Amino acid sequence: MQDKTLPSDVLSSLTLGKATQYKEHYSPDLLQGVPRSLNRDELNLGDTLPFKGVDRWNGYELSWLNLKGKPQVAILRCEVPCESVNLIESKSFKLYLNSFNQSKVESILHVQKMISKDLSACAGLPVNVQLYAREAFPGLHLGTLEAQCIDDLDITIDNYELEPSILRVEESEVQETLCSHLLKSNCLITNQPDWGSVLIRYQGRKIDQESVLRYLISFRQHNEFHEQCVERIFSDIMKFCKPQKLTVYARYTRRGGLDINPFRSNFETIYPELRLARQ
Repeated sequence: MQDKTLPSDVLSSLTLGKATQYKEHYSPDLLQGVPRSLNRDELNLGDTLPFKGVDRWNGYELSWLNLKGKPQVAILRCEVPCESVNLIESKSFKLYLNSFNQSKVESILHVQKMISKDLSACAGLPVNVQLYAREAFPGLHLGTLEAQCIDDLDITIDNYELEPSILRVEESEVQETLCSHLLKSNCLITNQPDWGSVLIRYQGRKIDQESVLRYLISFRQHNEFHEQCVERIFSDIMKFCKPQKLTVYARYTRRGGLDINPFRSNFETIYPELRLARQ
């Protein structure tokens, strides 16, 4: 298992991995940011990022009280810019959302504005937030990744340690979109497994499909946050395969009522939302 540690001052300040007392009244101070530089310095990304993108979150456990004390529910969707100083730490996000449970708020619009303001302050850049009321739920459908799935390749795996150097390219130039549902990594703090599907869209020399599948499987015992894993995949493919265009988009299964879906690209913006069956 790869030994990765956070600076002690950052590590000690996180609620992740610690026993927690849940607050049920609005507490924006619960939100905690993790500096993106922790991962990016190791990847030598420099001051100018080689990609743009967002971390798209979906929250399914959001409830508050209207002014008459009646519970209200909504589904949350927000997008944190990858240029922000901090990523949002997931457990703190869950605790923050739960702090609305016994809070009286005038309307769903007011809740939306409160969350946008607090997330923006934590991230360090404006965070777009959209809340979907109960009547909008039927319009939120399941979908699938529009890509060639490489999971049925008949390969033998004997290494589960991260190994980007196994990535290989062929001579032909292509433009294609691949996906795998076999991505697994572990939380940087708790070592809990994180499960996801990943889409890789690129233009350039054809990437050997067996090598990219082996590479994705090699994350299986790797400890890193979701957002950091996606940026590492982007950086490794750029380094070893050198495509002209590249998008990496991961859809992680939910934990604590939240799913995280980081999107990084050097040529396009995030796609319209779809939720996969495992989410």
